[in-house]
Amino acid sequence: MSYATNRPRVKTAAWRISLWGTAAFAAGTIILFVFLHQFVAHEIQRRADSWLTGEVGTLGDVAEKTPQGVLYDRIVSEVAELATKEVPHESGPAQDPSKSVFFLQTNAAGKLKLWVGEQNRVDVLQAVLSKKIVPDHPVDIQLPGAASDFRVASDRMDNGDVIYLGLSGRDESQTLDTLRLYFFIICVGIVLLGFLIIFFTTKRMLGHVQRITDTAARIGHDDLRSRVPEVQGADEVAQLAFTLNRMLDRVENTVRQLHTITDSLAHDMRSPITAIRGRLEAALLRTEEDGWAEPVASAIDELDRLCEFLTKSLDVAEAGADALRLQKEPVNLDELLQTMAHLYEPSMAERGLDLTLRSTSQVIVDADPSLIHRMMMNLFDNELKHLPPGCTVLIRMEAENSHCNIFLEDNGPGFPREVASRIFEKYAKGSQSGGTGLGLAFVEAVVRAHEGTIEASNLPTRGIQIHIQLPRATAAAPLTTPAAAQISA
Repeated sequence: MSYATNRPRVKTAAWRISLWGTAAFAAGTIILFVFLHQFVAHEIQRRADSWLTGEVGTLGDVAEKTPQGVLYDRIVSEVAELATKEVPHESGPAQDPSKSVFFLQTNAAGKLKLWVGEQNRVDVLQAVLSKKIVPDHPVDIQLPGAASDFRVASDRMDNGDVIYLGLSGRDESQTLDTLRLYFFIICVGIVLLGFLIIFFTTKRMLGHVQRITDTAARIGHDDLRSRVPEVQGADEVAQLAFTLNRMLDRVENTVRQLHTITDSLAHDMRSPITAIRGRLEAALLRTEEDGWAEPVASAIDELDRLCEFLTKSLDVAEAGADALRLQKEPVNLDELLQTMAHLYEPSMAERGLDLTLRSTSQVIVDADPSLIHRMMMNLFDNELKHLPPGCTVLIRMEAENSHCNIFLEDNGPGFPREVASRIFEKYAKGSQSGGTGLGLAFVEAVVRAHEGTIEASNLPTRGIQIHIQLPRATAAAPLTTPAAAQISA
């Protein structure tokens, strides 16, 4: 059976990410340029207005202090021509200042009295008079045939005459045009460079993702050892690869546990099933009255042991694969141990065993009540099965700040030498044991599922000691009493 899938052709997202990123970057750059352009234009106009206001005031002072007469026009004209040579932000010496500046003086009635400039004086006069120009507030006027507007400032003299000084916006326009050209060239270069950086960075990153995808696609039911390539660093892609590999480790472990438990069940169930079949066939062959009762009862006992074996095997397999389903709630561990001790005390007394429980105080743990009960049942059952008469069993519980310790000790023969180093492995049992070898494996699985620790060893003199450490509950909550917990065999 093939697990391959027909994947659609992959279209790299690097182009889309690069285009969207570049578009966002270009939009931001354009917005920045608009603000920069407005700032530069405003600054140039502010400088022009400052120059116009200052110069027109100076010309007004000269005109007022110059006596009216033959020399008046000549003196004021020469001063005006000198002012044209101080034009701000000129593009270069090749420019003719007289073509970018004009001086105009009118009387109170609007008649032209004095003119300095290369423009058409009639057109200039009409344009100036059509605008309401007040002192200290320059305005723009448009002249026929002029490529750029003129910025005009005015100053009113005491005799009613008005002086106008105009400055062409040609240099401002040329400066802004140059700024726009440079911006366009720089913006295109930066956008192309940004696109290439985003594209190759994104393509490299998505290349890691594609390799992860290809590796994950190759992993099938019989190829669980493959792992996605690790990525250097601590970014999201590296975390993705790390997480996928840890997930694949768990999947491989789960499948391996499944194969192991399947093989073990197939091997270990063969004998009890054959025995049950033999007893049932023997019951069918019995001819005497009620002769079938004993083999049928024996077969039922075998079925009970088989069900117990299956339950423990599956629980141990789930725990080994970290798949135990816990329903945690606060449990009074002291009360639980007392209940279990009262439950098993008659059975142990019947076997000639002495059971003692020592507990210092009430201890609350966050645990699954059913699993904790079954864990303790396995420990008590082991003592019943393996201890000879006359032995003692001691259960001690001690509370610490964040943990509680449960000690189980006896003075029996101890763990067989052949299993002393692998006590918590599945199916680990001595040659004389009649159990399944799953009891302590299940106990270890439950303790590990509750984030606890367990140790088991032979005592120096005689007997064993099992030490279980479980974390205590951190917050108060309604307690689960032992009577309310479900005890599953």
